[in-house]
Parts: sequence; structure tokens; C-alpha cells
Amino acid sequence: MDTFVTLFLAFAVIVFFVIYYVRQLSLREGKARRTAAHFTFRPETSYGLHPYIDSSQCIGCASCTTVCPEGDVLAMLGGRAFVVNEQKCIGHERCAEACPVGAIAMVKDTPKSGAETPYLTSEHETTIQNLFIVGELGGLPLIRNAVNEGRQCIDNIAKRIGTAHTRCPGVYDVLIVGAGPAGISASLRAIERKLRYITIERDEVGGTVAKFPRQKVITTTPLEFPLYGKLNKTELPKEHLLAFWDMVLNRAEFNVCTDSIVTAIQKSADGIFSIATATQQFRARHVVLATGRAGNPRKLGVNGEHLSKVMYRLIDAHQYQNKNILVIGGGDSAVEAALALAQQKGNRVTLSYRRPEFMRIKERNAKCIREFIDKRRLRVVFNSVPLEFRHDSVILSVDGRPRKLSNDYAWIFAGGTPPNEFLKKIGVGFGVPQVELTAQ
Repeated sequence: MDTFVTLFLAFAVIVFFVIYYVRQLSLREGKARRTAAHFTFRPETSYGLHPYIDSSQCIGCASCTTVCPEGDVLAMLGGRAFVVNEQKCIGHERCAEACPVGAIAMVKDTPKSGAETPYLTSEHETTIQNLFIVGELGGLPLIRNAVNEGRQCIDNIAKRIGTAHTRCPGVYDVLIVGAGPAGISASLRAIERKLRYITIERDEVGGTVAKFPRQKVITTTPLEFPLYGKLNKTELPKEHLLAFWDMVLNRAEFNVCTDSIVTAIQKSADGIFSIATATQQFRARHVVLATGRAGNPRKLGVNGEHLSKVMYRLIDAHQYQNKNILVIGGGDSAVEAALALAQQKGNRVTLSYRRPEFMRIKERNAKCIREFIDKRRLRVVFNSVPLEFRHDSVILSVDGRPRKLSNDYAWIFAGGTPPNEFLKKIGVGFGVPQVELTAQ
């Protein structure tokens, strides 16, 4: 009798969990279908990695859907994995790594002709032979991607140079523009490959990362740098990466020229590039552009935007307390800044976004901002744009109607102006060229 009761209870428990599991699958599938129907926007000018799933190979194990850090990029529909929210993918590649049968490949969008993205070959080469673009400037804003591309690009250059290459006096094998993640990785690989190189940086080593807010988690995947190997932490704050770069700076072979802005790049008939800054001239056989896309912060052209209280970067939120604060933007940078400021004592923070909902933010940011809204620690005003900044207030247009808010400080996160004009000036082609270049 006891055995029968035990078996019956075990059977009942199993049935309960099977029903619960099937119900959860059904709910997730319903959510995935709604997500797939809702998220259809992908700008023609965006240009990055995203997963391609061979449904004939998929075994329905759901491994890919559980490892994605961005949440609902992938979902199970009818027992198979599908991409339901492609625009949220930023190229982590964990889904492809997790698939046990290799049914997922990461593919790169091809920009339409005329798109405002430089054309690149699979070796990161532009339409100018031996001039390369790596990292965010190539279209994908992911630090791991930048680090990997910097390394791969130098490997390709080293192959082209070969062992029989004769060096010319005063001519570098490669000149790297930018000392952010991609530029540092490329520089270290150049040292490892024993290439004669120099790196030029307009600001400080670290690039845009050095300007990120304090304690910002800049990557959730391990990074692998030439000469040093993997940084195995799965969550790497900005300060840890900058400390690593400080160590890199102490290498005698690390050849970097900071506070130098490249003003011109020209290629002569003999294939040698001449690179000019305000004070120096360099010559190199290959050039790697690793400058990022941010350029100068994009301004809104709104009355009062010149006021000193209007800013475009937040370095240390702890400096601002007991203030009326407005943050403008709907991307991760804006959301993270608003969250950081809302955590400071006495701050009253409003986030203004021109769309009716957040379109593409990281899952952890979406979760955090929902919690802050629910606890009334942060206010979000959708369908709003600033009309005017005043010394003690700001005028927003909300659903087409003006609204006045008390305001001490405002931050604008509208992205940056990419260096497209400079790229066009030096001859880099955009979109898809008529003839693809071949390597020398």
C-alpha cells in the first residue's frame, strides 16, 4: 500500500511539472510571437552581426534562447528556435557557441548601396587597398568584437607583409589610428608579430571607454588580448579594464602618440600612405582606423543648449545630489545615466524619450528601469522632446503639448557624429562598391 501511494504521489508530481513546463513553453511561445509581430524596425544604416538559424538542423533544445544576455532576441516557436527580435542583437555570439549541433551561424548584414556605413571586405579592408577599419566604426558596438577584429586585422596584414618584406627607412609596417579596445588589441598584436608600428590617439589611451561612467560594466563576456591572454571575468567594470591598459602602457614596446588628431591620409603611387597630424607626418604601408563612431556628441539644436548645465557625458554620478535632473535619450547610455543619477541622495530624475517605448536596450537595463519606475525612484516621459533649456527649468513637448519642468542639470544622449565626412574625404567608399578590391 505504501509503495502504491509513493508511486501515485511521484506520478502526480511528474504530471504537475509536465503540465507546468508545457504551460510555460506555451506562454513563452505566445510572448515570442507577439514580440516577433511587434519588433519589425531595423534601420537600413545599421550593420552588424546577428544569428542565422538553420531550422532543418535545429533540434529544439532551447540552449540558444537561455544563454542570450539580451533576453528575447531568440525564442522557441513550434519546437524550433527562431530570431524574433533581431534589432536587439549586439553580436554576443553565445547562442552560436551554445548550439550543440552547429545550427546557428553569426552573419553580418550587407548595407544597401549608398548606406552611411563604410564598405568592408571580410578582412576589414575598405575600398582603399591596405586601409582597414576595425571595431565600432565598422558598425558593431561591442567591445569583444572590437578586440577580436583588431587582432585579426593585424594577422591579415602580417600575412600580406610576409617574411621577405624589405623595410624602408621612415616607413612603418602599420599605423593604427585610435587607442580604444580595437586599437590596443591591434597594437599588442603588432608587437607580438614583430611589426614596425605606431598608434595615434586623439585623447587618452582607452578612447571612449575612459569617458564611461564610474563602475560601468562594459562587457559581460571574457576578453582575450594578444600577449596577455584572457581576462576571464564575465562582468568587467570600466576601472578594471583601464587598470589593465595602464599596465599595457608600461610596456617599452607600446608605441603610442596621444593628444594627436589625424587630419589627412593620402596614398601615393608607390602604395605608401602619408598620415598627417597638426604637428607630425608619418608614412606607413598599412593603416588601421580604430577610432569608433562616437566622434563629437550629437547636439539637438534646441534653444538654451549652450548653457553650462547641459552636458553630453556623465563620468561620476556621485557629484550630483539633491538636484532636479533631466536625461534625454532612449538607448543604454541614457538609461544607465538616469539609473545612476536616480540612486544619488535627493535627486529627482526624469528620462525623456521621443518614442512611445524603449526600442533597443539591454535586458538588465530594461529590468532595472522598470523597477525604478515602479518604486517611483525615476520618472520616464515617452513621446517627448526638449523645446528649450532655461537656467532653472526645461520645456518639453509631450505628445505635442509643452510641459515645464524644474531643472538644475540636463544630459543629452543622442549618439555621436560619426567621422563619415573625414572617411569620404580620404576616399573611403560607402555601401556596396561596383568592384570588390583584392589583396596585394
